[in-house]
Amino acid sequence: MIFRKATAYATAVLLAAGLGLAACSSSDPVDPDVVTVNGGEPQNPLVPTNTNENQGGRVVDRLFAGLKYYDNKGAAHDEMAESITSSDRKSYRITIKSGWTFSDGTPVTAKSYVDAWNYGALGANAQLQSYVFSPIVGFDEVSANQPTAQTMSGLRVVDDNTFTVELKRPSIDFETALGYAPFYPLPEAAFKDMKAFGENPIGNGPYKFAGNDAWEHNVKIDLVPNPDYRGGRPAKNKGLRFVMYQSFDTAYSDLLAGNLDALDTIPDSALTTYRADLGDRAILAPTAQNGLIGVQPNVPHFGGQEGLLRKRAISLAINREQIGQTIFNGTRMPARDFTASTLPGFDPNLPGSEVLKYNPEEARRVWAQADAIAPWSGRFEIAYNSDGGHQAWIEAVANSVKNTLGIDAVGVPYPTFKTVRDLVDAKTIGKAFRHGWQGDYPTMLQFLTSQYYSYSDTNNVGYADPEFDRLLDAALAAPTLEESHRIVAQAQALLFADMADIPVFDYKGAAGRSDRVGKAELAWNGLFDFENIEK
Repeated sequence: MIFRKATAYATAVLLAAGLGLAACSSSDPVDPDVVTVNGGEPQNPLVPTNTNENQGGRVVDRLFAGLKYYDNKGAAHDEMAESITSSDRKSYRITIKSGWTFSDGTPVTAKSYVDAWNYGALGANAQLQSYVFSPIVGFDEVSANQPTAQTMSGLRVVDDNTFTVELKRPSIDFETALGYAPFYPLPEAAFKDMKAFGENPIGNGPYKFAGNDAWEHNVKIDLVPNPDYRGGRPAKNKGLRFVMYQSFDTAYSDLLAGNLDALDTIPDSALTTYRADLGDRAILAPTAQNGLIGVQPNVPHFGGQEGLLRKRAISLAINREQIGQTIFNGTRMPARDFTASTLPGFDPNLPGSEVLKYNPEEARRVWAQADAIAPWSGRFEIAYNSDGGHQAWIEAVANSVKNTLGIDAVGVPYPTFKTVRDLVDAKTIGKAFRHGWQGDYPTMLQFLTSQYYSYSDTNNVGYADPEFDRLLDAALAAPTLEESHRIVAQAQALLFADMADIPVFDYKGAAGRSDRVGKAELAWNGLFDFENIEK
């Protein structure tokens, strides 16, 4: 996710103080056969190409079906694809299965895909996930601020069930990526009013909106099984309610009381007790998630060589191992790269990764080098969303920096995840900020292209280096996975040299289910395998 979804994995949005299950205080009680899960207010309307954060992503992925889908282990399977053929990983012929419809009854055709992809790529539409179409011939003309074309020349509809894709160069990731949300199809109704469509989406996935009032902003989103879904992940429950909480502590209390069926993030306050509290209903699994501290280059003291040195010093000043044990009871592991340790090709010993190890003496030496360029002034602030359970570890990071470097360092809370994301996207946050990534498909390149390509709209830190872009392109064009992983290592070494970001943690997913649920498993990316939750 993208960020999803960037990341964006925080429960968003405020409810009235003291509410448990948000919907319990309304006149809309939940059906006991429906599975209640924690969620948050999406940042934007639910349009697949403009959803790059976790809370919107978890809903979009239930509403839509793509050419492929990912099972709970991260393996890709054909969903709507009848066949995807290519002799060179550059020219693709894609045939979709016939008989599929959107939930409004209109057919899903090859044109549904091509139109959706062209919409996502068009610069005038300013879609947050537009970067995923950059490998396709014609993207540059379509994505420009003043487009010279409205559709990508590399896409061509052959017939109702077939279309072709021409890439600029071979891609080792393209076919795997086709289960990612921006590649979902859209019905014709979407293009009449995309914002209104995003408020009440019409999809072709295993679920659909329960009705016109399914999305009660800042409270809940209700989904019901889609009887017309024909793919490999049918719903094994009677529906889902994504409930929006003020805090994970409140959500955990509801889990223990049986008012919430599944919670994907155990709060810090319960990490030492949740396994005793829940018994065999406690869940712990390594996942493809990371957490970072980002600083955009327009923040005072963080541009140019001075900024590079300051980020390096701050990274060296963070005692990741101690924080992971003290705050998270071992459910966070010190980061070793810019991706996640569960992904194929992960290397814990990349050149430059020593900057991720706590080294107070070196941190102070590097900070002094930065002071020689321009003396430090002010305080080091780290923004975080207070509705996402981040206060304790951000304050611990700030204290580690403060005690090591002798500067004033603090965490700065913002009320909601959306508030922080809007400021980050606008490049106006003006301070360091907590962010992260939760895998959308299981490759290291998905993490790197989304966050550090110079032209990616989900590049949170404003990193831009032509050589890094070239290395990613080369990794995508590599003839084998082994060669691709070798080039990815070179690209990450450059990220370390440039101190593009400050990786802090890899995640182990700590979650739980209520005694009303017989089966609930975390998927490879740390979200629940929602379709397979069974009561």
